[in-house]
Amino acid sequence: MDEILVLYYSVHGGTRALAEAIAQGVAEVPGMLPRVRTVPRVAAVVQRIEPPVPANGPPYVEQADLEECVGLALGSPTRFGNMAAPMKYFWDQTSGLWLSGALAGKPAAVFTSTGSLHGGQESTLLSMMLPLLHHGMFIVGVPYVEAELMTTASGGTPYGASHHAGHDSSRAATGEELRLALALGRRLAAAAQKLVA
Repeated sequence: MDEILVLYYSVHGGTRALAEAIAQGVAEVPGMLPRVRTVPRVAAVVQRIEPPVPANGPPYVEQADLEECVGLALGSPTRFGNMAAPMKYFWDQTSGLWLSGALAGKPAAVFTSTGSLHGGQESTLLSMMLPLLHHGMFIVGVPYVEAELMTTASGGTPYGASHHAGHDSSRAATGEELRLALALGRRLAAAAQKLVA
């Protein structure tokens, strides 16, 4: 079985909900399995150290996860129209993978959650694509053949799955948002399958 890395950072659960739907979509493709991972928080106080294994949720990602998987779904909440610092910090440590070309030719998709409807969903998705393109990955989006893309009133873009969580993160992911994330997981896994064949 080939694995797709579903790598995300989530504080209030909105991005995690999309990650779970994407992982489900990956698992629906025969021969493909999701490998779900997260990144630790970063802090301005350098003495703060996260435990090597989180208390709950998926394990922290290691660079070997990127090397071993045949594709990547990358998710982060929006921070002023950009990916969150913990995810950016992780990608800033991947120069060795970039030099070796370990990710070149693998497919990738992106997803995000925002506090406001126009809180930078698309710019965040684009910001996450930048390191992936530098690594030589192929970007998989959500095409308009997915009917929910034309009817969603909250999240969902052709650039990747998204969720409008509300200013207090109280809005659960809608059925449309989750179906678009599920479709993105299936499309990513199917693309990876074709590339490894």
